[in-house]
Amino acid sequence: MTLRALAGLVLAAALAACTPAAPKSDAEVESSDFPAAHRPVAPIVSNRYSTEEARDRLREADNVMTRSGVARGMTVADIGAGEGYYTIRLAARVGEDGRVLAEDIVPEVRDALAERVNRESLDNVSVRLGEPADPKLPESSFDRIFLVHMYHEIGAPYEFLWRMRPALRPGGRVVVVDSDRPTTDHGTPPALLDCEMRAVGYSLVQQMMMPQAGGYLALYEAKGPRPEPSAIKACVLTPAAATAAQQKSANPHDQ
Repeated sequence: MTLRALAGLVLAAALAACTPAAPKSDAEVESSDFPAAHRPVAPIVSNRYSTEEARDRLREADNVMTRSGVARGMTVADIGAGEGYYTIRLAARVGEDGRVLAEDIVPEVRDALAERVNRESLDNVSVRLGEPADPKLPESSFDRIFLVHMYHEIGAPYEFLWRMRPALRPGGRVVVVDSDRPTTDHGTPPALLDCEMRAVGYSLVQQMMMPQAGGYLALYEAKGPRPEPSAIKACVLTPAAATAAQQKSANPHDQ
C-alpha cells in the first residue's frame, strides 16, 4: 500500500470517528434511555374523579374547555379518559367537523367507554387502548391534548411526555388539570408538573386555579427542538427550588 493510500485510510477513519451517530428513531428509543421520576407515582384506583352530575353542577368541563380554547372543528385527545366525562363533552364542543380520540390504558375501561360512545352515537369519537409510557398518538394531529386528574398516575413521565410531544400540531397545547397536593395523595404540585414539563421542552402558557375542577388548570406548548432522552434531567425539587419554580410558573409571560 502506498503512503498516499495509507494516509487516505487514516484520514477516513478519523473523519468517521468524528461524525456523530445518527439519532435514533422513536421506535429505537428504549424506556431505559429516559431518567426515572424522583417522586412517588399514584396507583390507579378509579376510572372516575367524581360523579358527572356533581361535576356538571360546577360546570367543570365547560369552564376547562373554554379556558383551554377548545373550539369547533378542532382535533382533541383525551388521555386517561376513564368513563368519558370529558370525552362526551369534548365531542359536543368540537362538533361534527371535529374529532376526539379517547384513550385509556385499562382494557375494561376502554371497552366500557367504547360501548358508551357507540350507544350515544358519537360519530366524531374514536376510542383506543394506550400504553402507560406511550400514548401512541399520530404525529402532528392534535390541537389539544387533555390530561385530566391523571398526570400523577404516569409512572414514566419523561418518556410519556417525550413520546406524546410530536402529536401536537403547530400551536397545539397540552391541557393539564390536577389537584395541588403530593402525588401520593393523587395530585401533582404545580411546581413539580412545571419542572417535568420543562425538562422535555414544554413551555407554560398559562396556569390558573380551577376550584370547580378540583385544583388547577395548566396549559403548555412545545417549544424548540425535542431533547434527546439522554439530555433530559430528572426533577429533584428541594423546598427552595419548589418555591422558585412555583413563582416562575405564576409568571409565565416573564420567560
